[in-house]
Order: sequence, then C-alpha cells, then structure tokens
Amino acid sequence: MSPQVRTPTARVCERCGRAERWDSDLEAWQLAREDGEKQVGNPHCLHEWDINGTFNPVAEPDE
Repeated sequence: MSPQVRTPTARVCERCGRAERWDSDLEAWQLAREDGEKQVGNPHCLHEWDINGTFNPVAEPDE
C-alpha cells in the first residue's frame, strides 16, 4: 500500500495568532474558538500560516 496525502485541519498565524479550523461540512476555514472566544487575531494582518512547521502531509499506511 502506498503513502496517503492528508490535509491540515487547523492552522495558526505566526504573526498575530489568528487560529482557524477546517470545517468539512462547509468546505472552508472557520475561526477557532478557545473558551468560547473567537481567535480572530489582527484583522489587518497578512496572515503567515505555519507552512514549514511540523505538519507532514504524507501519512504512512499502517503496517
């Protein structure tokens, strides 16, 4: 069986802290909530998502 490609389900802006999660029903990114508060960050930020971080899009199949 070959490795599978997976997509991220959460992301955080490295500059302002805006947090989003993927909503598969809406097929769009939605603001994350922490303690009932939306994690909006700075609305004027040009968001820099952690694309070089620890997320690995290649999932090895279970052996």
